[in-house]
Amino acid sequence: MAFLGEVLTLTVLGSGTSVGVPTIGCHCEVCASPDPRDKRLRPSVLIRYGGRSVLIDVGPDFRQQALRARIDRIDAILFTHAHADHIMGLDDVRPFNFHQKEPIPIYGSEETLAVIQRVFKYVFDDGMTESSRPKLAPRVIDGAPIHLFGLDFTPIPLRHGKGNSLGFLFGRAAYLTDHSEIPESSKEKLHSLDCLFLDALRHKPHPTHTTVQRALDHVAELRPKRAYLTHICHDLSHQREEETLPPHVRLAYDGLEIAMEIGP
Repeated sequence: MAFLGEVLTLTVLGSGTSVGVPTIGCHCEVCASPDPRDKRLRPSVLIRYGGRSVLIDVGPDFRQQALRARIDRIDAILFTHAHADHIMGLDDVRPFNFHQKEPIPIYGSEETLAVIQRVFKYVFDDGMTESSRPKLAPRVIDGAPIHLFGLDFTPIPLRHGKGNSLGFLFGRAAYLTDHSEIPESSKEKLHSLDCLFLDALRHKPHPTHTTVQRALDHVAELRPKRAYLTHICHDLSHQREEETLPPHVRLAYDGLEIAMEIGP
C-alpha cells in the first residue's frame, strides 16, 4: 500500500519517438552523437512504490529496457493508446508471469484494448497452446481513477492528432506523452504539480505531437515545480537543447530516475 510521504520512484525507460534515436539509416549529428542521453528508445516509464511496479506503455524495446532497469516484477500495465511504439513489447512480459504466477492486469480505453486483443489475438484465445504466452487481465478505463496498490492513477484525456490518447496523474506527478492538444478540462487537473512530463517531439510543427515551444507554453500555464519533455526525435540534441530551456524544464532521457514523495 502507498502512504502519504512515501517515496515514489519514476524511471524513464524510453524517451524517444516512434522510430527511436538513432534512427535507422540516419547519420545526422544527433543520431551519431556519443552522448548517451541522445540514445532514445521508444517511450515508456516505470513507477515503483511500496514494493510494487506499475508500467506505462510497453513498446518494442521493452525487453532491453527491462534488463537495463533491472525490473524484476510488473504489477500492472497502463496504456496511453494503441500505437505500435506503445504496445508491441507486450509479449515480453511473459517472464514476469513465470515468476509472479498470476495474470498481469492491463488497463486501457475500450478502443486501445480492442486493438491489443486483435494484434495479440493468440494471447487471448482460449484454446490450448504448446508454447507459453502472456497471461493478462484486460480492464477498461472508463474515466474514473484506477486504484492500484494504494495509489490512484487518474486518466487524463488528450488529443493525439485526429485520435485520442491518455495521460496519467498519480500523486503530485503526471505523465503525458503523445499529445497534440491538452483539453481545457484536462488542464484543470494538472496545475501546480511537483513533476509534469510533456510531449515535445521537435521544434517543427507535427500533426499529432507537440513542439518544444508549445510544451513550454503548457509549463508556463500549468506551473509545475519541474517539467520533463519526452517523445523526442533526432532533431533535438540533448545538451544543446537544455542550454536554451528554463532551469526547471529538462529533457527526459533514458535511465533518468526521479524520486518524489507521494502527496495528496
